[in-house]
Parts: sequence; C-alpha cells; structure tokens
Amino acid sequence: MKASFKKALLAVAVTSASLAAAAPSYAEITANASVTSNYIWRGLTQTTNDAAVQGGIDYANESGFYAGTWVSNVNYGADDVYSYEHDLYFGFSGESGDFSYDVGYLYYNYDDEANFDFAEVYGSVGYGALSATLSLLAHTEADEGEGRDYGFGQASYISVDYGIPVLNGAELGLHVGYHQGDFAEDFNGVPDGYADYGVSISKDGFSFAITGTDLDDAGADAYDNDSVKFAVSYGVDFEL
Repeated sequence: MKASFKKALLAVAVTSASLAAAAPSYAEITANASVTSNYIWRGLTQTTNDAAVQGGIDYANESGFYAGTWVSNVNYGADDVYSYEHDLYFGFSGESGDFSYDVGYLYYNYDDEANFDFAEVYGSVGYGALSATLSLLAHTEADEGEGRDYGFGQASYISVDYGIPVLNGAELGLHVGYHQGDFAEDFNGVPDGYADYGVSISKDGFSFAITGTDLDDAGADAYDNDSVKFAVSYGVDFEL
C-alpha cells in the first residue's frame, strides 16, 4: 500500500475494543507484524535502503467490506522531517469463480511537519493468479508548485502482478508497474514517470524480493533507486 497493503495494494484495518465486541461472528479481526531489510514501495526505497519494522490491524466482513490501518518507519534522508508512515484504508472485495475484484480508498499519513499527506482510490481485477490494479491520486494536503497539478486523477500507478505456486509450498511473484504524474514526481523526487519491476519468492512468512526501475543514474545518493535492490522480510498474521 506505500503500505505493504496485504494484497499487493497492502492490507490494514481500523478497529477498537468496542468494535471488536460488537463484531458479528462472521467478521474477522486480524493483526500483522513484519520486519524487512528495505521498505520498497513502487520500486523506490522508503528507508534510504535501511530496515523497517511494520504492522497493522485488519477488519473484514463476509459481505466483502474491509478496513484497516498500517504503520512503518520511513527515512528519506538525514535532513528530512519524515519518521513514520501511517495508512488508513477501506474497501470492498469479492470473487466469482476465477474472477476477483477489489475497490477502495487509501490515505497515507506522515509527520505533521512534512505537510505531504495524500490519498488514493484504487481498483483491482483478477483472473486466477493474474491481477491488474489502478491507483489514482484522490487528494493531498501538499501545496502545488508553479505549473504543477495535484488534482484528482492527475497522478496514477498501474501494475500487473502474477503469483504461482512452486516447489514445497513456496510462491513465486512477478510484478511490473508504472507511476506517473506531477505529484508522483514531486513526492518521489524523480524527474518523470518511471516503470518498476520485481520478482519475489515467499514461504511460511519469509520473503525474498529483487526489484528495480528504469530510472537513469542520478549519481551517488542515499536512495540508489536506479539500481537493482534486494529485500528480505518476515511477517506474521494472527487473529484478535
């Protein structure tokens, strides 16, 4: 999700003790926690290639409605004001046979000093192990620079993902995406739209990913977003 949104978009859930007590028997409240050697979002490091500790809570109803919250540490450089990312989202998903869908809203919250919170609306359709997702900028608190447009839909991310089982219960994931728009360029610090790609293998909560982008070499910096990256992570889910 930025977030590690559990379904490739990244999943989460807002709840409370009162909500848990009122939840019907067919609703589910779960939590998740993970550590990763590098928090990578849409091909770009969110921690200047350092480790991150992440976690969230999810609420899901058999009607297809879900909601959640998710948090991670972030670091965009020694002189920035960012220290955390806190996401809130809700949506509706379902499936029929081999077909699946997911639509929702995701809000990215950062330190108050950053003044760069933003939100996206997203939609995903899938057939079997193949899925395609489109995320559109919904709104942001960031101020537009001269000649920049941060209006609804003026930044977008489209991605295609494919996951297949391999030996001994492991899963191989393939990903390609494209991020573009004035807001995407300014938030990510890139000069233009860019493509990202990734290959991952996961089993029993462990995951190893190789990711990259088509960005040109910007010289030595703390991001190296033009380079191929490797990330190892471990996560657990549990019911509340």
